Amino acid sequence: MGLRVRARPGMSHHNRQTDPHRRAIAILFDIDGTLITSGGAGAASWRRAFDELYGVPADIGEFTDTGMTDPEVGRLTFKAVVGHEPSAGELGRVMERRLHYLHETVEESTGYRVLPGVEELLPRLIDDGFLLGLTTGNVEAGAHIKLHRGRLNRFFAFGGYGSDSEDRAELTRRALERAETVYGAPLDRSRCLAVGDTPHDIDAAHGAGIRGVGVASGHFSVDQLREAGADAVLASLEDGLPVERRLG
Repeated sequence: MGLRVRARPGMSHHNRQTDPHRRAIAILFDIDGTLITSGGAGAASWRRAFDELYGVPADIGEFTDTGMTDPEVGRLTFKAVVGHEPSAGELGRVMERRLHYLHETVEESTGYRVLPGVEELLPRLIDDGFLLGLTTGNVEAGAHIKLHRGRLNRFFAFGGYGSDSEDRAELTRRALERAETVYGAPLDRSRCLAVGDTPHDIDAAHGAGIRGVGVASGHFSVDQLREAGADAVLASLEDGLPVERRLG
């Protein structure tokens, strides 16, 4: 299924390719539960970091929710298991140890997999001229560690990360600003969208002034994502993206 934007009557092929209002659409993707599942590698890396530093193999699932940023996960887990709010130095140390172990846990994970439809969809979007980026609660280094095993880094030229802000809407705005730097011109926000598997992803998209597409490939169902206000909901990325119907 090709994903193409309808041209205005009389537009040449050249104009369709260069008109930023018709052709330059930025599509931002969440990572965990949207593009890949790490098979528990992320939680395992946090557990090893806290065990090394504080002798507590912390389970982040007890203290945090799906869709939070990495710094938020680290801070809330630290407060719960260590017993006080972390200083900047303490949080930085935990984050560094977590990234150190993430390389190992991702490679070791027997449950790591690229989710259905991703490997077919991303090259198709690139071929059709879309700008692809990331909007993720992972810090930037963590995002690329997770994508590396699935050979997905090559599709994304920019992004907004948990290392930019704990506010998901703000880091999504950062991603859009970077998209404009890559493209070399302003982008019409009405022709941009974010794709994610949690209500946090939908809220972040709307907070940044763009459409949010839910994909029920993570912990939330089609109905839950629809109730969260998603502009469109997919069972998986095997369904493609409603780019032409929603934005064409």
